[in-house]
Amino acid sequence: MKRMRNKFLQNTKRTAGYLLLSGLLAVQALAQVPEGIKKITSVEGITEYQMDNGLKVLLFPDPSKPTITVNVTYLVGSRHEGYGETGMAHLLEHMVFKGTPNHPNITQELTEHGARPNGTTSYDRTNYFETFSATDENLNWALDMEADRMVNSYIAKKDLESEFSVVRNEFESGENSPFRVLWQRVSSTAFEWHNYGKSTIGNRSDIENVPIENLQAFYKKYYQPDNAVLTVAGKIDEAKTLVLIQKYFGKLAKPTRVLPVSYTVEPIQDGERFVNVRRVGDVQMVACAYHIMPGSHADYPAMDVLVEVLTAEPNGKLYKNLVDTKKASSQYGFTFSLHDPGYVYFGAEVLKEKSLDEARAAMIATLDSAAKVKPSAEDVERAKTTILKNWDLQFRSSERIGLGISEFIAAGDWRLSFLFRDAVRKVTADDVFRVAQYYFKPSNRTTGTFVPEANPDRTETPSAPNIAELVKDYKGEALMAEGEAFDPSPANIESRTTKVEKPNTIELALLPKKTRGNVVAARLTLRMGDQKSLMNKGTIASLTASMLDKGTKTKSRQQIKDEFDRLKARVSFFGGSNQAGASIETTGENLPEVLKLVAEVMKEPVFDANEFEKLKQEQLAQIESQRSEPQAIAITEYRRLTSPYPKGDVRYVATFDEEIAEIKAATLDQVKAFYKDFYGASDASVAVVGDFEKEEIQKIIEEKFSSWKSPKPFKRIESPYVAVKAENKSFETPDKANAMFVAGLNMPLKDSDPEYPALIMANYMLGGGFLNSRLATRIRQKEGLSYGVGSQFSASSLDKNGSFLGYAIYAPQNVEKLEAAFKEEIERVLKDGFTAEELKAARSGYLQSRQVSRAQDGALAGTLNNNLYLNRSMDWDADFEKKIEALTPETVKAAANKYLDYSKFTVIKAGDFEKARKEGPAKETPPASMGGSPKN
Repeated sequence: MKRMRNKFLQNTKRTAGYLLLSGLLAVQALAQVPEGIKKITSVEGITEYQMDNGLKVLLFPDPSKPTITVNVTYLVGSRHEGYGETGMAHLLEHMVFKGTPNHPNITQELTEHGARPNGTTSYDRTNYFETFSATDENLNWALDMEADRMVNSYIAKKDLESEFSVVRNEFESGENSPFRVLWQRVSSTAFEWHNYGKSTIGNRSDIENVPIENLQAFYKKYYQPDNAVLTVAGKIDEAKTLVLIQKYFGKLAKPTRVLPVSYTVEPIQDGERFVNVRRVGDVQMVACAYHIMPGSHADYPAMDVLVEVLTAEPNGKLYKNLVDTKKASSQYGFTFSLHDPGYVYFGAEVLKEKSLDEARAAMIATLDSAAKVKPSAEDVERAKTTILKNWDLQFRSSERIGLGISEFIAAGDWRLSFLFRDAVRKVTADDVFRVAQYYFKPSNRTTGTFVPEANPDRTETPSAPNIAELVKDYKGEALMAEGEAFDPSPANIESRTTKVEKPNTIELALLPKKTRGNVVAARLTLRMGDQKSLMNKGTIASLTASMLDKGTKTKSRQQIKDEFDRLKARVSFFGGSNQAGASIETTGENLPEVLKLVAEVMKEPVFDANEFEKLKQEQLAQIESQRSEPQAIAITEYRRLTSPYPKGDVRYVATFDEEIAEIKAATLDQVKAFYKDFYGASDASVAVVGDFEKEEIQKIIEEKFSSWKSPKPFKRIESPYVAVKAENKSFETPDKANAMFVAGLNMPLKDSDPEYPALIMANYMLGGGFLNSRLATRIRQKEGLSYGVGSQFSASSLDKNGSFLGYAIYAPQNVEKLEAAFKEEIERVLKDGFTAEELKAARSGYLQSRQVSRAQDGALAGTLNNNLYLNRSMDWDADFEKKIEALTPETVKAAANKYLDYSKFTVIKAGDFEKARKEGPAKETPPASMGGSPKN
């Protein structure tokens, strides 16, 4: 008790000193705000500024990670599109990656700076972001690039024409998904007039025929500083960053045009609606949607809690009434925090042999009951705990804040994120019941047939409140604890990591460091069995691992979930073939209890029969849903050909039918026997990275795991190089708009071989970069044949076994063009190699991306955990990066020629090729002044 009191006093003193220092810095920062920028408000570490040209700026300094995230949110989405313009906001998301006069090759620049970028489009907003290593040069570049493409993007006809079939490719990819198709049909039936009923990706004819002049006008109207919010989060100096923002964005003129005001209001729904979709597929689905309030409305938090109460696993009402009763294999529900009145959506997946009518009836009865029976206070508190846990973990990361806050910006103001959290805390069972009674009415539902009523009971959704009044005086809570400025170099990581390695027991790698919000990540792995003892046990091994968190001797599945939520912990258990383990994310103060609970879950599983049957149903549904999917078919067939092991071997790749048969035949007794025979920590490792007390955590891990002996010895299952016969096969997938291409080969190579670094860079330049790789530039950017195209390369650390794999999704009509282009790019690398400029830019981006990865605590914990098994230190990484630095175009070309030979490739294609042959070749380019494109 005395030790805890002293620690509390020390923390109090540090906090007081920190607040005093923060106050002084705030005064200094206020004096350093550049001319043309005005400070508006600060909430919990985020400060808002307003520029004279209308741009809103949010700064969130976080020294705990050596990364910076720049995010620009434009207040334009599919809600703002007019007649014939569906998909235009999303199309622009692609077009602004095409460059500006000052930044003609944005994708190349993103790769050179080692950035993790993307862009996304939603109903109310479009955003672009990049996370990169925190250097002055990178920040200058990112701000310059984002300011430039805000108003100077080409939006050129030639780029639109090259993107035409790419966007169609993405559209068709969505059309392959039963979930997305049903979702779109239900929402379009629910909304007769408002654009929330239209898919963000747009209508096919609009995508194919949009005039470039219309797209340019849309861009000039909405892509302006007065319609955007710039968020910069991470390791930044706030005063210096403001100077840079003024330098690059301050020169953008304030627009003279006046943005149109959206005024379409969806009429009150006057009766239940039903939509029925009939398409090729392997599982049945049922869904229900209800109109609800805007995300800024006072009742929205209660609606979010209601959805969690209904859908949480395993205690949610829909889960109990659909999955527990085996009427459905899975269920889900989600809502959107939208600017205008939106909707909530529920769905369930039903196996073919099950009754869809029974599932639909059970879903409707459950949703109707929510408006008749008040939920228990316990269920409401449990739901609130889950929602608040997820909010809390997101807002402990500067990277996640920078991106997640876009949704609240789109709903009306970034501070809505904190008001939402505060409101969730106050939600009661009465609030949840009142919201359910008001919105969950048959007349407000889209799912079934029309039912006439003499006195219809309708729902009128409220409009958004005065958001300026709602947030103007909001101050938020005290700032979270800040982390240290951590150096993610291999040398620093190695010097700060404590390793405990003893034979026949669990090994440890512990890296304490101060993090924002005291976050900590851990990775635990158990290794078990050998090739002989695991024969014919692959499916049982997987099922055993999946059953671990379904209940212990003292806690039910729900109680385990409740405890992890209470401890603000995200814990996932994994396993299969010859290993099992857990990934952990929580806070330092909760880590001891979390580790004890993880130990209980792994050491004392109860293996409940009912949970086992539900698990089997879920896995069967997952497999069934993949049967007719081109991507799943192509990848499975490729793996079967390139991994030719006998059936029963844990390295064997099963067919869909074999997987289904094995799961159906599996028994709970087999699972219990497998656990008894194999589970233990004699060959285990754990790595912990973040804000924790090293001695305390080491003691807990050793107490809980060191004496847990494995019943059978572990021996690594070798995976040597296997030369396979080159094959080129096609598989028909009827009624699927998209096709899948996979091509690659095995290599006799370890990651310690001298050619490994050269092949890493060859792959990075060929198909691993962000849209500017050789394959992406040729197949996506230039010819518009594929939305997703790239390549992968890996090599074992223990066996002389490597692999190269290329892939692309495409329209089946383009199969010959795609394969020819892919082959030509491989052969061009072998003939011409790469230029010195290509290698220099790629090397810079690749090495920076490795540094960004080491700055992620979860990824670093995984690396340290793996190093324990490999008996490696971070010195290996440092040496590897030196080898990357020393590469020349000649060594890269030589390595590629030694290992890549297209005549030895295994090529797999899956798609509706028969239909493509009947319909003829795909449309090459749109008519004059026409085009189309997808989202990233």
